[in-house]
Amino acid sequence: MAEKRIASLSSDERRLLLKLAREAIEAAAAGKIPPPIELANLPAGLREPAACFVTLHIGDELRGCTGTLIARAPLAEEVIHTAAQTALSDPRFAPVTPAEAPSLDIEISVLTPPQKLNVPAPDALPKLIRPGIDGVTLSRGLHRATFLPQVWDKIPDPITFLDMLSQKMGLSPKAWLMPGMQVEVYQVEEFSERGIESNEG
Repeated sequence: MAEKRIASLSSDERRLLLKLAREAIEAAAAGKIPPPIELANLPAGLREPAACFVTLHIGDELRGCTGTLIARAPLAEEVIHTAAQTALSDPRFAPVTPAEAPSLDIEISVLTPPQKLNVPAPDALPKLIRPGIDGVTLSRGLHRATFLPQVWDKIPDPITFLDMLSQKMGLSPKAWLMPGMQVEVYQVEEFSERGIESNEG
């Protein structure tokens, strides 16, 4: 079955996904299983398969970010799984503790299906990706890495963006110029607890 592009989520659907993510993180931090959900009782948009990332911050500091690029499960289930995974299994960070959980700001990024980018020549790539809009995935052999569109906020220059993404793959900064590099782009619908609170304030 082909993936569907997720329509824009309502504010209530966003709040519900953030609530499910928080419950999953608090349960994971306490060594428990997240509360079960009844998919049939959820809005239709949360029952559609979709890929997502869950990012955790404490203040302005990153505390974890993991996710999947390909839709595997209904969005609500994917958010719960990914939230718990981010809390416990981001290899860059120690697992989230119960004491930390209340201080976390949770951000969810719902991904559109990835699209392969036709790159006529490697040095043309910086002009083909759209700063602030495109998430970018590079893959070559066993090496693969992605940057969400939010990373453009910190790395606005396309060449620096690609250099750092190449390093994230475990390769040299200019690896994106290597023959055989596969490039995919996607977009996200991003929302966070902090953002929703700011909008309501």
